[in-house]
Amino acid sequence: MHPTALFAVDGLLTEEEREIRSTVRRLCDRELRPHLTQWFEDGAIPARELARTFGGLGLLGMHLEGYGCPGLGAVSYGLACLELEAADSGLRSLVSVQGSLAMYAIWRYGSEEQKNAWLPAMAAGERIGCFGLTEPDFGSDPARMRAGARRDGGDWVLNGTKMWITNGSVADVAVVWAQTEEGIRGFLVPAGTPGFTTRDLKHKVSLRASVTSELVLDEVRLPREAVLPGARGLSGPLRCLNEARFGIVFGAMGAALDCLETALAYAGEREVFARPLAAFQLTQDKLADMALELGKGLLLAVHLGRLKEAGTITPEQVSAGKLNNVREALEIARTCRTILGASGITLEYPVIRHAVNLESVLTYEGTSEIHSLVLGKALTGHAAFA
Repeated sequence: MHPTALFAVDGLLTEEEREIRSTVRRLCDRELRPHLTQWFEDGAIPARELARTFGGLGLLGMHLEGYGCPGLGAVSYGLACLELEAADSGLRSLVSVQGSLAMYAIWRYGSEEQKNAWLPAMAAGERIGCFGLTEPDFGSDPARMRAGARRDGGDWVLNGTKMWITNGSVADVAVVWAQTEEGIRGFLVPAGTPGFTTRDLKHKVSLRASVTSELVLDEVRLPREAVLPGARGLSGPLRCLNEARFGIVFGAMGAALDCLETALAYAGEREVFARPLAAFQLTQDKLADMALELGKGLLLAVHLGRLKEAGTITPEQVSAGKLNNVREALEIARTCRTILGASGITLEYPVIRHAVNLESVLTYEGTSEIHSLVLGKALTGHAAFA
């Protein structure tokens, strides 16, 4: 029995949603999985080629409407994230940062001129975006960011550094958040702008099939039209982050599912003491527990997707989904590694790659500690992190 059959998850999906899931799965099987081990070992991916591939399939900004975006439902977008992360978290990150951070920021807060200038090309994968919020000393506390922007005549001048930026060095435009006299504002910084440089972060053990960069802004001069007119204060970037977290709720379950499917197949074929590993009680106990957590996580993801489609989802509910599903996905990956034994530490199987990737997913878009405190504040009315 397939582990998702225990919860009859497919019965909760529409025919269109199942077809989208199958289409993305075929893409991953045919064009992505054959290269993942090499990309991971090399610590590099063909980001521009992948962006065009994803854009051609309608995966970039797929939940946004207009400007060349498909305008599909939240569950459809989530299922695409699930299948992409079942291949590798870095691939889902590319799509998530492009669509739910960079494109969403422009779509939600940009002027019509900005939307028309960037969104159609980004939806097609012809242009790549990144999202510059996190700084070397300020991750969970972005309100204290040091990056600043000052007015100089009719222009803006930006200075500062952003760290751990997915797609940073390959982006055609960076959405950069900075302190101003008016509060935190968002700016569109095109690649090649004088004073704007990037540096890729090397020696990663996690998310190796992903571009991670530092952004440096040294007296970067931008016209007044570069500011996002609809965003003032920290609520703008935080709302963007909430969009990205939603994709992770589904995506983490994709990584977990790939690990569990791998462990089930391995346990059925591997003989120990002249019996299949799957025939041992301890192995079955592990598999049963993992199937339960996977199923519960998938049900939670679909439920949150329906709430998002209805327009009633809250940030606290997204935090609950991110906290639970990433935490359980990481535990599933670690447990599957034990079933594979020594084989579990090689890239011949995807389990250890998922496990180290999920260590990053556990941290970005809000650490587990921060999401726990978000839920604590919702339950008690007291903010423990302020």
